Amino acid sequence: MRDLIRQKIVDSLAATVPSFTRRDVRLPGVRGKAVAVIGMRRTGKSTFLWQVLSDRLAAGIAREGLLYFSFEDERLAGMKASDLHLLVEEYYALYPEWRDRKRAVFFLDEIQNVSGWESFARRLLDTERVELFLSGSSARLLSREVSTSMRGRAMEALVHPFSFREYLRHFGQEPDRRADRLPKSIRSALEKHLREYLAAGGFPEALGVSARDRVDLLRGYVDVALLRDVVERHAVSHPVALRWMTRHLLGNAAGSFSVNKFHGDLRSQGIPVAKDTLHAYLGYLEDAFLIRTVSLASPSERRRMVNPRKVYPVDAGLIPLYDLTGRSNDGHALETSVMLELERRGAEISYARTRSGFEVDFLAVFPDGRQELIQVSSDLSDSLTLARETRALTEAAKEHRKATRHLLSLDQASPSGLPSGITWHSAAAWLLAMDPGKQ
Repeated sequence: MRDLIRQKIVDSLAATVPSFTRRDVRLPGVRGKAVAVIGMRRTGKSTFLWQVLSDRLAAGIAREGLLYFSFEDERLAGMKASDLHLLVEEYYALYPEWRDRKRAVFFLDEIQNVSGWESFARRLLDTERVELFLSGSSARLLSREVSTSMRGRAMEALVHPFSFREYLRHFGQEPDRRADRLPKSIRSALEKHLREYLAAGGFPEALGVSARDRVDLLRGYVDVALLRDVVERHAVSHPVALRWMTRHLLGNAAGSFSVNKFHGDLRSQGIPVAKDTLHAYLGYLEDAFLIRTVSLASPSERRRMVNPRKVYPVDAGLIPLYDLTGRSNDGHALETSVMLELERRGAEISYARTRSGFEVDFLAVFPDGRQELIQVSSDLSDSLTLARETRALTEAAKEHRKATRHLLSLDQASPSGLPSGITWHSAAAWLLAMDPGKQ
């Protein structure tokens, strides 16, 4: 084991940094904390570690001070927590001048494969002069588990599938200025790219392949996440009910979901399962990053709990795999992408429902205290649609007086007759408006 670890260290430090599409993931800036890079499988967490390594290299840290070590290696099978000290010993045996004199950076990928790794990570922070990054599958490196097992010694960096800006960057099409300062021809091209992004989604490996291959890849991602991160991890006793729930949630993006109603639907199909079990399954799916849920905006905890939650897939590209209605998914895909972008920007997200029954897609509260009511629509060309969406914003603003009002759509020009106080945004321009990694 010692010889193997030494060889892996030597090989890693000799390796060149692989090419990658730069991500806009926000890194916490608190010194003395480990950074846990989390997110669904296949979103690019390991690649993001290489990006951070590349940034540290560009900042002047010598290559030998940047150790990327992957535990996804069959030769390390059976490795125990008591063996992890060998990693530190062998590294400093090779580079003794770094110990206690310079701050090395360790990138430990798939470390969850070693049971008991948490104690080693805490000790490493306490006894060595290192900056520590951890990553791995969501099955054993969930945000709540990192926070608990590291006892306040870790902060999180969440890696989503590509944002729209990252998608454009991946294909060499990222604009170099604000969307409203671009020529009309480029703005039109952005609208085309956005519709393609809403259909294909942002999983890196699924881009640029045929539609059939993309469907097979994405279905495989969901199946693996269900099996490893939910069924095996939580010893799921009703896998049929879990699969029904997963298909329902992914096929009804941006829809309201009530466990009580779904429980009744399962019973009518002869599938006996307790309501508490379904509540647990919903939490498991969110922990595995397959779905994101949004609760009703209310100061009352009870009201938030008893009202249905809106559910979104982690990527718009999953919607057409499970929506069998044959309808256009542009609206749901756009709303999903807006929700994920708000999450990237650090907002606390809920949806608003007025006393008179009008609903606004999002109430976003940002870290700086800003509040925004955001209504999303794929097409506002119909006057009735415009009236319905703007009325909901106007009514919601009476109950959320600190929030500004925003209307997003795929239209290329602002709709006529827009009420005062409501700001319209082209969806493409809004999605490109901010760099989340700099917030």
